[in-house]
Amino acid sequence: MSRFEIPVDDRVLTAEVTGAPDGTPVFLLHGTPGSCAGPKPRSSVLYRQGVRLICHDRPGYGGSTRMPGRRVADAAQDVRAVADQLGVDRFCVVGRSGGGPHALACAALLPDRVMRAAVLVGLAPADAVGLDWYAGMSADNARNHAKAEVGDAELMRDMIALAVRTAADPESLLEELRTQAAEPDLLFMQSVMYRRLLTASYAEALRVGPYGWIDDILAFRGDWGFPVDQIVPPVRLWHGADDTFSPVSHSRWLADRIPRAEVHVQYGAAHFAAVEVLPKILTWLTA
Repeated sequence: MSRFEIPVDDRVLTAEVTGAPDGTPVFLLHGTPGSCAGPKPRSSVLYRQGVRLICHDRPGYGGSTRMPGRRVADAAQDVRAVADQLGVDRFCVVGRSGGGPHALACAALLPDRVMRAAVLVGLAPADAVGLDWYAGMSADNARNHAKAEVGDAELMRDMIALAVRTAADPESLLEELRTQAAEPDLLFMQSVMYRRLLTASYAEALRVGPYGWIDDILAFRGDWGFPVDQIVPPVRLWHGADDTFSPVSHSRWLADRIPRAEVHVQYGAAHFAAVEVLPKILTWLTA
């Protein structure tokens, strides 16, 4: 594993590479909140799969400089900068949860470089026609997104307070999520290993403040900066049917509009099952 910093304009991105040095390059875009320290397959698994896994902290998270007012589309610029630094021309990209829209940005805006893209438990655009965006979403999550839509100052206060609590005690966020989670996610959270991985990611993500998290939510509810119906590379969408954080209807909406998309819905699974399904998705991406 290697970790390094990359200059992008007047900012710095922190990135991490694991797996096979000569493997197929795959960018893993973390969730919300999250960091490149988040859950990923062990290096031995990545070696067997022939995957060179590249992760970076989105602006405002971990070691990456904040980019106020960023849009989802801006993720493509950052991924391109990391790829250029590593000498990577063509690559695949997978986004988990809040990383999903950012993976689609790369597929849409870097069609000459992205070979395949995958989205696990992702979100649809806020202006998705014909989609009841909040249907099936937990009340707290829906409330935060709704506040972001109108630029509510209360959202900033609430998110800052939540981020401060989480940075001081990452387990507290998992306990809060438990009150909103479906049964499959409650079972997932019983795993000591997965709890450690998630809390390590939260701690790293928020060690410099709450603004990566806030900027993600604002970006999701704003104009993404690209049309999903013009995405060229093949896209695989995966979703747990019982997800209460990003409802499965979002992936179904995207699958109907992305030209070369296929959707897989797993029943008896919810949001955090995306961590367990990632190795299978890597196999598809690098096939």
